[in-house]
Amino acid sequence: MVDERVVDFLSKVPLFQDLKRRQLESLARLVGEKTYQPGETIVRQGQGGVGLFIVESGKAEVLRQAADGSEVAVNTLGPGDFFGELALLDDGPRTASVVAVEPTRCMSMTRWDFLPLLKDDADMAIVILQEVVKRFRRALDTL
Repeated sequence: MVDERVVDFLSKVPLFQDLKRRQLESLARLVGEKTYQPGETIVRQGQGGVGLFIVESGKAEVLRQAADGSEVAVNTLGPGDFFGELALLDDGPRTASVVAVEPTRCMSMTRWDFLPLLKDDADMAIVILQEVVKRFRRALDTL
């Protein structure tokens, strides 16, 4: 049985909004949920990434460590925002830290659960990769 609340939420997330209902249901079966307290690190820059996080409620700050060791806030995330999409595709290190600034509930999915779906559904892979590329281009444009 699939959680309709999760399917509905995923359908509004930009990374997944162009997917078909059956694809969203498949993704919903992979989702875990966890709440983070203010000041709690959700992911840490430089550590290995294992998957994607989607902010369900609350607020988190994206922090990037500079070469001199200082941390710079580069983004604030709220409901529907996501991070870690690159970790769905490779096992490289996290490019930034994300810290909860208020009680924050996140949905998450791991690469090892996600990749078999992509292998079985090329259409899903194309839609998701197109959105990842759009985000990458936007990020490059801000540099």
